[in-house]
Amino acid sequence: MHFEVLVEDASGKIALTAILEKILGPSGQQHSYRIFAYKGIGSIPRNLRGTTDPQKRILLDRLPSLLRGYGKSLNSCSAAVVVVVDLDDRDCLVFKKELLAILNQCNPRPRTLFRIAIEEVEAWLLGDHAAVEEAYPKANRQTLESYVQDSICGTWEKLADAVYPGGSRKLKKHGWPDTGSAKCEWAKSIGPHMDPRQNQSKSFHVFRDGVRKLAGVSA
Repeated sequence: MHFEVLVEDASGKIALTAILEKILGPSGQQHSYRIFAYKGIGSIPRNLRGTTDPQKRILLDRLPSLLRGYGKSLNSCSAAVVVVVDLDDRDCLVFKKELLAILNQCNPRPRTLFRIAIEEVEAWLLGDHAAVEEAYPKANRQTLESYVQDSICGTWEKLADAVYPGGSRKLKKHGWPDTGSAKCEWAKSIGPHMDPRQNQSKSFHVFRDGVRKLAGVSA
């Protein structure tokens, strides 16, 4: 099975590169995958048509045209699209229906798996405390233990408070692009230590099990 994976930012791509290798093995062996990072999540176009400007690499803005293109180019029997997005402060059920509405307007429809990280992809990193502590031996354990898994709480800030010198308050003072660089560093450092079987994030379980089912990989 081949997977085309769309994710909203660079840190998500880094995390998913490590995670997919643990779930599926290295790309090009039994299964293959390509991961495409966009420059933000954006918003779903009202008319579900989407922009075709390739320079505007905003995921949801371009998603309708991307899925229409995949519907025409992918063999649905041997390939699938996986769209990974953050929930942020959206209603999960409403958001999933909106994503499915984009897919349903495609003719033909590509085989597509939508997966939503609650609240952010950093929740999947925080789902494996052992991996966090392996990457950051001086991580604040009290902060890690205070995190309620998959809660709407300012997830990346919680991870920053655990592993970043000065915590989220200092990182926010630096602003962008330092915040983005820190997220990429966390994904790069923590991802290789993650154990998909032990992760405590339910939204990660849904992602993991959905990919496994499409690939025919047993747990």
